[in-house]
Amino acid sequence: MVLDIVQYPAPVLRQKGEVITEVTEELRQLASDMMETMEDAHGVGLAAQQVGHPIQMAIVDVSYDEECVTYCRVNGQDTKLEDICPLVFINPYIEPVGEKESESEGCLSFPDIRADVIRKGEVVAKVTTLDGEELIIETDGLFARALQHEIDHLFGKLFIDRMSSARKLKLKKRLKEMQEGYRS
Repeated sequence: MVLDIVQYPAPVLRQKGEVITEVTEELRQLASDMMETMEDAHGVGLAAQQVGHPIQMAIVDVSYDEECVTYCRVNGQDTKLEDICPLVFINPYIEPVGEKESESEGCLSFPDIRADVIRKGEVVAKVTTLDGEELIIETDGLFARALQHEIDHLFGKLFIDRMSSARKLKLKKRLKEMQEGYRS
């Protein structure tokens, strides 16, 4: 089922997600609905907060473009994106590494807004699948960026928080319109 995507400035987007201690059938259904929602919206990632659930679960799928990364290792083994994505994960830990890079990002909770965001170009992420498997993912490119973006959501951080002051100033009018639209 396609879910409604929560729009900025809904308070749930700023909530730190609760750690998931048990994977229930309801949680699996939510993950399935999130996958359908992300695909319907043509996104590459979706966090539970974006569908109104402040928990530590997200999805990332960049498998449509094998060339969006130069490497992907899972538990120390070279892995193709199509073998790991779509990735549904819970309770992540991430360590951004490498050089900082500025790339254009969008967010399904901020329709029609794209902006350059500075993030580290590589990550080491420790995530758990819904089947309880712990994965250590080392990657770069779009996969690294999408993991950082979605994991930020799980801790109440938004991509606008990572924009330069100058870029935020340029978006001030649009963000204010979103805030006013939310109130009414």
